[in-house]
Amino acid sequence: MNKKILSAVISAFALYAAYGNIFAFKIRREKLGNGLKIFQISDIHKKRFGENNCKIAETAKKESPDLIFLTGDTVSRRQKNFAPEKILLENLCKIAPVYVTLGNHEGDLGDKYLKKFIGIVKNSGAVLLRNEIKTVEIKGRKFNICGLELPQTVYKKNGRYKNLDIPTLDDINSLVGRCPQGETLLLAHNPLFGELYSEWGADYTFSGHVHGGIINIMGQGLLSPERKFFPKYSKGIYEINGKKLLVSAGIGKLRLFNPSEAVVYEL
Repeated sequence: MNKKILSAVISAFALYAAYGNIFAFKIRREKLGNGLKIFQISDIHKKRFGENNCKIAETAKKESPDLIFLTGDTVSRRQKNFAPEKILLENLCKIAPVYVTLGNHEGDLGDKYLKKFIGIVKNSGAVLLRNEIKTVEIKGRKFNICGLELPQTVYKKNGRYKNLDIPTLDDINSLVGRCPQGETLLLAHNPLFGELYSEWGADYTFSGHVHGGIINIMGQGLLSPERKFFPKYSKGIYEINGKKLLVSAGIGKLRLFNPSEAVVYEL
């Protein structure tokens, strides 16, 4: 193989690795039990799979989930037009009950656009959980579904990524209340406090935020949004003191060896 052909092959591979998620996303399936199917979507940002992300809704419909979770950064911080998200949310609500929690990008929208986005979520029929707990019964099982919204200072502080605030158990109890008795599902955008969620008592915590570590090699993410190398939790299932932290690599943002994904869990 001459140098020109080799160079072309390497370039094509690099382009595929970097941009292969433009036209398709993968479904990662995790079987952790029986009886309840949850479809998790995280970190869409401005990514589009079909008009108004119709491919995401179509895929969710094919999976026939019992619940759909959106775990933050459904939009991006500089976004002002939420029409695609409105249509996506309305379509998802036709499939199954939808529960939504906010991420750091929603927190950066500013009061005007955050209020606008919150109105769209609520009017779609989805349940927005802002440090709230809802108890539901599905297929004879009761679940506490909790949405945790941490302060922006755990993501960025004074315009920098240094000396970020670290939440405590008292902080979580103050925000959400004590963990209720019974099977508890926590929607918490940021997975980097997995030990804290376990200590609080969540049986399953659904997170995103880290985008699989941007570059993901052999299951290890390289970089977190806080500019920290080798984040402890970037993608996959982590067991912490008998509890499970479930981290999606998400749909949006540029990535390498790390395809966009939605996740289907059986609990």
